[in-house]
Amino acid sequence: MSGLFGLANLPYGVCSVDGSAPRAVTRLGDHVVDLATLLDDDVFAGPSLNPFMAQGRARWDVVRTAIGEALAGGLPADGVHAIGDVRMHLPFEVADYVDFYASEHHASNLGRLFRPDSPDPLTPNWRHLPIGYTGRASSIVVSGTDVVRPCGQRLVDGVPELGPSLRLDLEAEVGFVVGAGSPMGTPIPAVEAAKHIFGVVLFNDWSARDVQAWEYVPLGPHLGKSFASTISPWVVPLAALDHARVEVPRQQPAPLPYLALDEPWGLDIDLEVELNGEVISRPPYRSMYWSPAQMLAHLTVGGAPTRTGDLFASGTVSGPELDQVGSLIERGKGFLEDGDEVVLRATAPGVDGSRIGFGEARGRIREARS
Repeated sequence: MSGLFGLANLPYGVCSVDGSAPRAVTRLGDHVVDLATLLDDDVFAGPSLNPFMAQGRARWDVVRTAIGEALAGGLPADGVHAIGDVRMHLPFEVADYVDFYASEHHASNLGRLFRPDSPDPLTPNWRHLPIGYTGRASSIVVSGTDVVRPCGQRLVDGVPELGPSLRLDLEAEVGFVVGAGSPMGTPIPAVEAAKHIFGVVLFNDWSARDVQAWEYVPLGPHLGKSFASTISPWVVPLAALDHARVEVPRQQPAPLPYLALDEPWGLDIDLEVELNGEVISRPPYRSMYWSPAQMLAHLTVGGAPTRTGDLFASGTVSGPELDQVGSLIERGKGFLEDGDEVVLRATAPGVDGSRIGFGEARGRIREARS
Protein backbone atom coordinates (compact mmCIF):
# COMPACT_ATOMS: atom_id res chain seq x y z
CA MET A 1 0.00 0.00 0.00
CA SER A 2 2.94 2.38 0.66
CA GLY A 3 3.69 2.55 -3.07
CA LEU A 4 0.23 4.02 -3.67
CA PHE A 5 1.13 7.13 -1.67
CA GLY A 6 4.22 8.42 -3.41
CA LEU A 7 5.04 11.88 -4.69
CA ALA A 8 2.53 11.44 -7.54
CA ASN A 9 -0.30 11.33 -5.00
CA LEU A 10 0.23 13.57 -1.93
CA PRO A 11 -3.36 13.45 -0.64
CA TYR A 12 -4.76 15.67 2.09
CA GLY A 13 -6.16 14.48 5.40
CA VAL A 14 -6.65 15.44 9.04
CA CYS A 15 -5.28 13.43 11.95
CA SER A 16 -4.45 13.58 15.63
CA VAL A 17 -1.66 11.94 17.62
CA ASP A 18 -2.08 10.70 21.20
CA GLY A 19 -5.17 12.80 21.77
CA SER A 20 -3.68 16.03 20.44
CA ALA A 21 -5.75 18.52 18.46
CA PRO A 22 -6.38 17.41 14.86
CA ARG A 23 -4.22 19.01 12.15
CA ALA A 24 -3.98 18.83 8.38
CA VAL A 25 -1.47 16.36 6.95
CA THR A 26 -0.36 14.72 3.75
CA ARG A 27 0.77 11.14 3.32
CA LEU A 28 4.04 9.83 1.91
CA GLY A 29 4.35 6.06 1.97
CA ASP A 30 3.40 4.79 5.41
CA HIS A 31 3.92 8.14 7.14
CA VAL A 32 1.86 11.28 7.59
CA VAL A 33 3.50 14.70 7.44
CA ASP A 34 2.18 17.72 9.33
CA LEU A 35 1.59 20.41 6.71
CA ALA A 36 1.69 23.41 9.03
CA THR A 37 5.18 22.36 10.08
CA LEU A 38 6.36 21.38 6.61
CA LEU A 39 5.18 24.58 4.91
CA ASP A 40 5.19 26.97 7.89
CA ASP A 41 1.58 27.85 7.09
CA ASP A 42 -1.08 28.18 9.80
CA VAL A 43 -3.93 27.47 7.38
CA PHE A 44 -3.09 23.81 8.00
CA ALA A 45 -2.94 24.06 11.79
CA GLY A 46 -6.67 23.56 12.33
CA PRO A 47 -8.96 20.50 12.37
CA SER A 48 -10.33 20.90 8.83
CA LEU A 49 -9.15 21.37 5.26
CA ASN A 50 -11.91 23.90 4.57
CA PRO A 51 -9.81 27.07 5.10
CA PHE A 52 -7.23 25.80 2.61
CA MET A 53 -9.82 24.54 0.11
CA ALA A 54 -11.52 27.95 0.14
CA GLN A 55 -8.34 29.57 -1.23
CA GLY A 56 -9.01 28.29 -4.74
CA ARG A 57 -7.36 26.50 -7.63
CA ALA A 58 -4.31 28.76 -8.06
CA ARG A 59 -3.40 28.37 -4.38
CA TRP A 60 -4.00 24.59 -4.49
CA ASP A 61 -1.53 24.29 -7.37
CA VAL A 62 1.12 26.37 -5.60
CA VAL A 63 0.81 24.33 -2.40
CA ARG A 64 0.91 21.00 -4.21
CA THR A 65 4.15 22.04 -5.92
CA ALA A 66 5.62 23.20 -2.61
CA ILE A 67 4.77 19.92 -0.88
CA GLY A 68 6.32 17.92 -3.71
CA GLU A 69 9.51 19.95 -3.60
CA ALA A 70 9.74 19.74 0.19
CA LEU A 71 9.34 15.94 0.17
CA ALA A 72 11.38 15.17 -2.95
CA GLY A 73 14.42 14.37 -0.81
CA GLY A 74 12.47 12.19 1.64
CA LEU A 75 10.71 12.67 4.94
CA PRO A 76 11.57 15.77 7.01
CA ALA A 77 12.94 15.63 10.54
CA ASP A 78 9.90 17.18 12.24
CA GLY A 79 6.15 16.68 12.09
CA VAL A 80 6.26 13.07 10.84
CA HIS A 81 4.34 10.11 12.26
CA ALA A 82 3.84 6.50 11.25
CA ILE A 83 0.40 5.93 9.79
CA GLY A 84 -0.33 3.37 12.51
CA ASP A 85 0.28 5.93 15.26
CA VAL A 86 -2.33 8.47 14.20
CA ARG A 87 -6.09 8.72 14.32
CA MET A 88 -7.67 9.90 11.09
CA HIS A 89 -10.64 12.29 11.21
CA LEU A 90 -13.24 13.57 8.78
CA PRO A 91 -10.94 15.61 6.54
CA PHE A 92 -13.31 18.51 5.83
CA GLU A 93 -16.52 19.98 7.17
CA VAL A 94 -19.27 18.76 4.87
CA ALA A 95 -21.48 21.66 3.82
CA ASP A 96 -24.13 20.24 1.48
CA TYR A 97 -24.37 16.78 -0.08
CA VAL A 98 -25.87 15.55 -3.36
CA ASP A 99 -25.87 11.97 -4.60
CA PHE A 100 -26.15 11.16 -8.29
CA TYR A 101 -27.12 8.08 -10.29
CA ALA A 102 -24.46 8.22 -12.99
CA SER A 103 -23.80 4.56 -13.86
CA GLU A 104 -25.79 3.30 -16.83
CA HIS A 105 -25.11 -0.31 -15.79
CA HIS A 106 -26.33 0.24 -12.22
CA ALA A 107 -29.39 2.21 -13.31
CA SER A 108 -30.24 -0.44 -15.88
CA ASN A 109 -29.82 -3.27 -13.37
CA LEU A 110 -32.17 -1.60 -10.89
CA GLY A 111 -34.60 -0.65 -13.65
CA ARG A 112 -34.92 -4.30 -14.65
CA LEU A 113 -35.52 -5.23 -10.99
CA PHE A 114 -38.05 -2.51 -10.20
CA ARG A 115 -39.74 -2.14 -13.60
CA PRO A 116 -39.56 -5.62 -15.17
CA ASP A 117 -42.35 -4.90 -17.66
CA SER A 118 -40.81 -1.71 -19.04
CA PRO A 119 -39.26 -1.96 -22.54
CA ASP A 120 -36.36 0.29 -21.40
CA PRO A 121 -34.88 -0.21 -17.92
CA LEU A 122 -33.83 3.47 -17.87
CA THR A 123 -36.31 6.24 -17.20
CA PRO A 124 -36.94 8.62 -20.13
CA ASN A 125 -34.84 11.42 -18.60
CA TRP A 126 -31.80 9.32 -17.69
CA ARG A 127 -29.68 9.89 -20.82
CA HIS A 128 -30.50 13.61 -20.87
CA LEU A 129 -29.34 14.69 -17.41
CA PRO A 130 -27.47 13.42 -14.35
CA ILE A 131 -30.25 12.35 -11.97
CA GLY A 132 -29.58 13.08 -8.30
CA TYR A 133 -31.06 13.89 -4.92
CA THR A 134 -30.03 16.10 -2.00
CA GLY A 135 -28.92 14.07 1.01
CA ARG A 136 -28.03 14.64 4.64
CA ALA A 137 -24.54 16.08 5.15
CA SER A 138 -24.51 15.59 8.92
CA SER A 139 -24.58 11.78 8.64
CA ILE A 140 -21.41 11.53 6.55
CA VAL A 141 -18.73 9.84 8.65
CA VAL A 142 -15.07 8.95 8.25
CA SER A 143 -13.77 5.46 7.57
CA GLY A 144 -13.73 3.23 10.64
CA THR A 145 -16.98 4.57 12.09
CA ASP A 146 -19.52 1.88 12.95
CA VAL A 147 -22.90 2.04 11.20
CA VAL A 148 -25.99 1.35 13.31
CA ARG A 149 -28.67 -0.58 11.43
CA PRO A 150 -31.39 1.99 10.71
CA CYS A 151 -35.04 1.73 11.57
CA GLY A 152 -37.88 2.97 9.44
CA GLN A 153 -41.21 2.07 7.94
CA ARG A 154 -41.19 -0.96 5.64
CA LEU A 155 -43.90 -3.24 4.31
CA VAL A 156 -44.36 -6.61 6.01
CA ASP A 157 -46.93 -8.81 4.27
CA GLY A 158 -48.33 -5.67 2.66
CA VAL A 159 -48.73 -3.80 5.96
CA PRO A 160 -46.42 -0.87 6.91
CA GLU A 161 -44.67 -1.20 10.26
CA LEU A 162 -41.71 0.41 12.02
CA GLY A 163 -38.63 -1.70 12.55
CA PRO A 164 -34.99 -2.31 11.67
CA SER A 165 -34.15 -2.51 7.99
CA LEU A 166 -33.99 -6.12 6.81
CA ARG A 167 -32.47 -5.27 3.43
CA LEU A 168 -29.42 -3.21 4.31
CA ASP A 169 -27.07 -2.68 1.37
CA LEU A 170 -23.79 -1.04 0.45
CA GLU A 171 -23.13 1.26 -2.49
CA ALA A 172 -19.58 1.66 -3.81
CA GLU A 173 -19.24 5.23 -5.04
CA VAL A 174 -16.74 8.00 -5.69
CA GLY A 175 -17.21 11.40 -4.05
CA PHE A 176 -16.09 14.82 -5.27
CA VAL A 177 -15.22 17.64 -2.87
CA VAL A 178 -15.97 21.25 -3.77
CA GLY A 179 -13.20 23.59 -2.70
CA ALA A 180 -14.08 26.93 -4.28
CA GLY A 181 -17.78 27.71 -4.08
CA SER A 182 -20.05 29.70 -6.36
CA PRO A 183 -22.70 32.32 -5.56
CA MET A 184 -26.42 31.75 -5.85
CA GLY A 185 -27.70 32.28 -9.36
CA THR A 186 -24.32 31.58 -11.01
CA PRO A 187 -24.15 28.20 -12.74
CA ILE A 188 -20.85 26.37 -13.17
CA PRO A 189 -20.49 25.16 -16.77
CA ALA A 190 -18.97 21.72 -17.16
CA VAL A 191 -15.91 23.29 -18.80
CA GLU A 192 -15.14 25.21 -15.58
CA ALA A 193 -15.59 22.34 -13.12
CA ALA A 194 -11.85 21.93 -12.47
CA LYS A 195 -11.76 25.41 -10.94
CA HIS A 196 -14.13 24.23 -8.22
CA ILE A 197 -13.47 20.52 -7.58
CA PHE A 198 -10.70 20.17 -5.00
CA GLY A 199 -10.37 16.41 -4.83
CA VAL A 200 -11.81 12.92 -4.69
CA VAL A 201 -12.78 10.48 -1.91
CA LEU A 202 -14.23 6.99 -1.74
CA PHE A 203 -17.86 6.93 -0.69
CA ASN A 204 -20.13 4.17 0.64
CA ASP A 205 -23.75 5.26 0.48
CA TRP A 206 -25.28 2.69 2.85
CA SER A 207 -28.86 2.01 1.77
CA ALA A 208 -31.89 0.53 3.55
CA ARG A 209 -33.59 -0.94 0.48
CA ASP A 210 -36.85 -1.94 2.18
CA VAL A 211 -37.28 1.47 3.82
CA GLN A 212 -36.38 3.16 0.55
CA ALA A 213 -38.81 1.07 -1.52
CA TRP A 214 -41.80 2.08 0.63
CA GLU A 215 -40.97 5.77 1.08
CA TYR A 216 -39.40 6.95 -2.18
CA VAL A 217 -42.56 7.51 -4.26
CA PRO A 218 -43.03 10.32 -5.25
CA LEU A 219 -40.17 12.40 -3.80
CA GLY A 220 -37.24 9.98 -3.66
CA PRO A 221 -34.81 8.77 -0.96
CA HIS A 222 -35.21 9.92 2.63
CA LEU A 223 -34.77 7.65 5.69
CA GLY A 224 -33.44 4.84 3.51
CA LYS A 225 -30.34 6.96 2.84
CA SER A 226 -30.03 9.47 5.68
CA PHE A 227 -28.62 7.32 8.50
CA ALA A 228 -24.95 7.08 7.41
CA SER A 229 -22.54 7.47 4.50
CA THR A 230 -18.85 6.60 4.86
CA ILE A 231 -15.96 8.40 3.18
CA SER A 232 -12.24 7.68 3.05
CA PRO A 233 -10.02 9.90 5.23
CA TRP A 234 -7.77 10.96 2.33
CA VAL A 235 -8.80 13.54 -0.26
CA VAL A 236 -6.85 12.82 -3.44
CA PRO A 237 -6.28 16.12 -5.27
CA LEU A 238 -7.90 16.36 -8.67
CA ALA A 239 -4.47 17.34 -10.01
CA ALA A 240 -3.08 13.96 -8.95
CA LEU A 241 -5.51 12.26 -11.32
CA ASP A 242 -4.39 13.93 -14.56
CA HIS A 243 -3.01 10.60 -15.82
CA ALA A 244 -6.28 8.86 -14.96
CA ARG A 245 -8.38 11.02 -17.30
CA VAL A 246 -10.27 9.09 -19.99
CA GLU A 247 -13.16 9.85 -22.29
CA VAL A 248 -16.63 9.15 -20.92
CA PRO A 249 -18.67 6.53 -22.79
CA ARG A 250 -20.44 7.83 -25.90
CA GLN A 251 -23.38 9.93 -24.77
CA GLN A 252 -26.40 9.59 -27.03
CA PRO A 253 -28.30 11.80 -27.46
CA ALA A 254 -25.68 14.54 -27.21
CA PRO A 255 -26.05 16.45 -23.94
CA LEU A 256 -27.34 20.01 -23.92
CA PRO A 257 -24.62 22.71 -24.22
CA TYR A 258 -24.27 23.37 -20.49
CA LEU A 259 -23.23 19.72 -20.10
CA ALA A 260 -20.76 19.76 -23.01
CA LEU A 261 -17.18 18.65 -22.23
CA ASP A 262 -14.05 20.20 -23.73
CA GLU A 263 -11.62 17.58 -22.36
CA PRO A 264 -11.68 13.97 -21.11
CA TRP A 265 -13.57 13.94 -17.81
CA GLY A 266 -13.94 10.23 -17.21
CA LEU A 267 -11.63 8.74 -14.58
CA ASP A 268 -9.87 5.38 -14.84
CA ILE A 269 -10.37 4.40 -11.20
CA ASP A 270 -10.45 0.72 -10.23
CA LEU A 271 -12.59 0.14 -7.14
CA GLU A 272 -12.61 -2.90 -4.89
CA VAL A 273 -15.44 -4.01 -2.60
CA GLU A 274 -14.49 -6.27 0.31
CA LEU A 275 -17.09 -7.94 2.53
CA ASN A 276 -15.82 -9.65 5.70
CA GLY A 277 -12.32 -10.00 4.27
CA GLU A 278 -13.37 -11.31 0.84
CA VAL A 279 -13.23 -9.20 -2.31
CA ILE A 280 -16.65 -9.61 -3.92
CA SER A 281 -16.52 -7.01 -6.69
CA ARG A 282 -14.21 -4.73 -8.67
CA PRO A 283 -16.32 -1.89 -10.11
CA PRO A 284 -14.67 0.19 -12.88
CA TYR A 285 -15.33 3.91 -12.54
CA ARG A 286 -14.24 4.49 -16.16
CA SER A 287 -17.57 2.97 -17.24
CA MET A 288 -19.61 5.80 -15.66
CA TYR A 289 -21.89 7.53 -18.16
CA TRP A 290 -22.01 10.97 -16.51
CA SER A 291 -18.78 12.72 -15.50
CA PRO A 292 -18.18 14.74 -12.32
CA ALA A 293 -17.95 17.92 -14.40
CA GLN A 294 -21.43 17.26 -15.78
CA MET A 295 -22.79 16.44 -12.34
CA LEU A 296 -21.54 19.76 -10.96
CA ALA A 297 -22.86 21.65 -13.97
CA HIS A 298 -26.31 20.13 -13.54
CA LEU A 299 -26.28 20.68 -9.77
CA THR A 300 -25.79 24.43 -10.30
CA VAL A 301 -27.63 25.13 -13.58
CA GLY A 302 -30.80 26.08 -11.70
CA GLY A 303 -28.92 28.67 -9.68
CA ALA A 304 -28.05 26.63 -6.58
CA PRO A 305 -24.96 28.04 -4.84
CA THR A 306 -22.03 25.84 -3.83
CA ARG A 307 -19.88 26.18 -0.73
CA THR A 308 -16.47 25.06 0.38
CA GLY A 309 -16.96 21.54 1.69
CA ASP A 310 -19.87 20.61 -0.55
CA LEU A 311 -19.74 16.94 -1.50
CA PHE A 312 -21.38 15.27 -4.45
CA ALA A 313 -21.16 11.54 -5.09
CA SER A 314 -21.36 9.54 -8.28
CA GLY A 315 -24.00 7.02 -7.33
CA THR A 316 -23.22 3.32 -7.32
CA VAL A 317 -20.35 2.38 -9.62
CA SER A 318 -21.17 -0.77 -11.59
CA GLY A 319 -19.67 -2.34 -14.68
CA PRO A 320 -21.34 -4.68 -17.18
CA GLU A 321 -20.33 -7.93 -15.41
CA LEU A 322 -21.69 -9.46 -12.20
CA ASP A 323 -18.29 -9.23 -10.52
CA GLN A 324 -18.21 -5.50 -11.30
CA VAL A 325 -21.41 -4.36 -9.57
CA GLY A 326 -21.21 -1.94 -6.68
CA SER A 327 -24.18 -3.07 -4.58
CA LEU A 328 -25.54 -6.31 -3.13
CA ILE A 329 -29.00 -5.89 -4.60
CA GLU A 330 -27.50 -6.26 -8.07
CA ARG A 331 -25.82 -9.53 -7.05
CA GLY A 332 -29.07 -11.05 -5.80
CA LYS A 333 -27.31 -12.83 -2.93
CA GLY A 334 -28.72 -11.32 0.25
CA PHE A 335 -28.08 -8.21 2.29
CA LEU A 336 -25.85 -7.07 5.16
CA GLU A 337 -26.04 -8.78 8.55
CA ASP A 338 -25.11 -7.32 11.94
CA GLY A 339 -21.34 -7.58 12.39
CA ASP A 340 -20.59 -7.49 8.66
CA GLU A 341 -17.68 -5.24 7.69
CA VAL A 342 -17.45 -3.54 4.30
CA VAL A 343 -14.24 -2.00 2.97
CA LEU A 344 -13.95 0.04 -0.23
CA ARG A 345 -10.53 0.59 -1.81
CA ALA A 346 -9.43 2.06 -5.12
CA THR A 347 -6.40 2.89 -7.26
CA ALA A 348 -5.84 4.94 -10.41
CA PRO A 349 -2.98 5.50 -12.87
CA GLY A 350 -0.34 8.02 -11.85
CA VAL A 351 2.68 9.52 -13.54
CA ASP A 352 5.41 7.26 -15.01
CA GLY A 353 3.46 4.04 -14.51
CA SER A 354 2.80 4.60 -10.79
CA ARG A 355 -0.56 3.98 -9.11
CA ILE A 356 -2.51 6.45 -6.99
CA GLY A 357 -4.14 5.11 -3.82
CA PHE A 358 -7.29 6.40 -2.14
CA GLY A 359 -6.97 4.56 1.15
CA GLU A 360 -10.14 2.86 2.28
CA ALA A 361 -13.71 3.52 3.36
CA ARG A 362 -14.41 0.97 6.10
CA GLY A 363 -17.55 0.41 8.16
CA ARG A 364 -19.03 -2.32 10.34
CA ILE A 365 -22.76 -2.88 10.82
CA ARG A 366 -24.02 -2.73 14.42
CA GLU A 367 -27.43 -3.89 15.60
CA ALA A 368 -30.35 -1.52 15.53
CA ARG A 369 -31.16 0.51 18.63
CA SER A 370 -34.54 -0.12 20.18
